[in-house]
Amino acid sequence: MNRMSRREALKTAGVLGAGTLGAGLLGPSAVREAAAGALNRDAAAGLTREAGGRGSSARIRQSVARWCFAQIPLPQFCRSVAEIGLPAIDLLEVDVWPVALDQGLTVSCGMVGAGTIEDGLNDPANHDTIVRAFEENIPKAADAAVPNVLCFFGNRRGMEDAEGVANSVACLERCKGVAEGTGVTILVEALNSKVSHPDYIGDHMAYALEIMEAVDSPRVKILYDIYHMQVMEGDIIRTIRDHHERIAHYHTGGVPGRAEIDETQELYYPAVVEAIIETGFEGHMAHEFIPRKPDPIRSLREAVELCDL
Repeated sequence: MNRMSRREALKTAGVLGAGTLGAGLLGPSAVREAAAGALNRDAAAGLTREAGGRGSSARIRQSVARWCFAQIPLPQFCRSVAEIGLPAIDLLEVDVWPVALDQGLTVSCGMVGAGTIEDGLNDPANHDTIVRAFEENIPKAADAAVPNVLCFFGNRRGMEDAEGVANSVACLERCKGVAEGTGVTILVEALNSKVSHPDYIGDHMAYALEIMEAVDSPRVKILYDIYHMQVMEGDIIRTIRDHHERIAHYHTGGVPGRAEIDETQELYYPAVVEAIIETGFEGHMAHEFIPRKPDPIRSLREAVELCDL
């Protein structure tokens, strides 16, 4: 498949989904009804999986990032995800949440327009936009049973870490009240600046952890992307064990190349997943690899089976 940036793929994915089913026309009541149906079907599917099916066991709840499979129309992709046995789909924009909910899927992390990878928490010029996006969309997430919403630390542009930390804390202090009041978690993602996102300021766990500890909210947490942090600093299992209380969501991806999490890459994911399980983690681990093999759905199925311990 042709390579595209995460932003391009997310945009494409949103257009495909909304254009096919007109999800943006559904009102809040329809979203709530679809969410309730998704939760009921998820519970039933969990019983099936516990009885011996594959997909997402009682030990780890798996999901998949939409943008990595953007070449597949969203309704078709949601059907495939549900057929595999996954309970959730990741990184969907608000207007297409009903497409996933209609297939019995939870949206494990929602994109709500709270800044971008480049323009994030570290720059006060972005704060009002981020706060408005969360104030408008976190209640919608709560209504749709979307547990997490995403934002980013932003590009450095010459900024020192201390200034970026202080600015990020100030913005999250303004946002955390609506999250705490609804039970939805704001996720901030650490990304690598070495390969994928040059100049990104939040490229090490130490930076992210300093902000989380200052904000100190049960509803503001880190999205720990295993691919990104393996590229930047490694020591994945120790980090998970030592800092799991500050982490609410995980992403997978093969290193090098962000391809399938198979024998071609340097991490042994069953050991990583076991470490996550041992922390008592109850959230979602979403696959965010870019399929390189001819059959992307088969690649997803194989990743799910590898991690379904």
